[in-house]
Amino acid sequence: MSQRILNTAKPTPAPTQTQRHHPSPPQPPPKLGRRAASAAIAIAAAPALLSVSPASSRAQEPEPEAVGVAGAAAAAPCLAELPVTATAFLDVSIGGEPAGRITVGLFGDAAPAGASRFLSLVTGVGYRRKEFVKIVPGYVQHGGVVSYPAVPAVTDRLAAEADSLRARCPGGAVHGAAGAVSIVVRDPSLPPPKPKLVARGGKLEVEEEQVGVAPNGTEFVITTGAAPELDASAVLVGRVLDGMDVVAKIAAVPTVRDNAASPYFRVAKLIGDKRAVVAERGFNRPYTKVVVSNCGVLSKTE
Repeated sequence: MSQRILNTAKPTPAPTQTQRHHPSPPQPPPKLGRRAASAAIAIAAAPALLSVSPASSRAQEPEPEAVGVAGAAAAAPCLAELPVTATAFLDVSIGGEPAGRITVGLFGDAAPAGASRFLSLVTGVGYRRKEFVKIVPGYVQHGGVVSYPAVPAVTDRLAAEADSLRARCPGGAVHGAAGAVSIVVRDPSLPPPKPKLVARGGKLEVEEEQVGVAPNGTEFVITTGAAPELDASAVLVGRVLDGMDVVAKIAAVPTVRDNAASPYFRVAKLIGDKRAVVAERGFNRPYTKVVVSNCGVLSKTE
């Protein structure tokens, strides 16, 4: 006797017209604030900005070695031939330990405003107990006196002396050799001022807001090799007469990694994020404190 197997499972009813799934209508995009919209535009444009290969931009520039050799040949005579009218000293400590003395000869005839500025800062409080804040291939940079205001009349005069010395030195290469001492008067990387609306006296006025801090004419650099990028930003005030071994010790101090090539940092700087400006100040900063423990004038021609 054959047995029949019965299917006891209930058949699944076919979906009715009302049970069928309908996709939800697309939601309108969220509204963005002005700052968020600017960031979104900058991020959308970032791939195009970052798609430029660094190698292609460097291909149009001379090799660093070629710049160093040519610059040194041009700037060394300039440094050697400018007369020294005064000498000053900088005693340096690294990590709280004495590192030695740097003796600087100042060019009072070729750069009277710059030499006078440097002499005024090595006397009294000035550079004393202030730190070196930047160490990069080619030069070391002292932080100067941040409490001094940036006076346009002073920095403009120093900048004019920088242009005059650049025209005087062969090939316009002022910082093509080690031992040059210069005061920073310009910051080519500083973005231009941004216009902003300000309510004053019941009226709206347009003012310009400077992003970042312009140099106040107190920061100085000492070159450890060819540094042609300084020609546009610093005025030559003297040269190292003794103590390049101390400068080499400063240059050997480990520093904070430079993260300027990061896509996130470049986009933040593009949209004017002030945090990018603050972060940039920390790049290439020495991990160990490098301080001018004492300074002063050794001799001066009346």
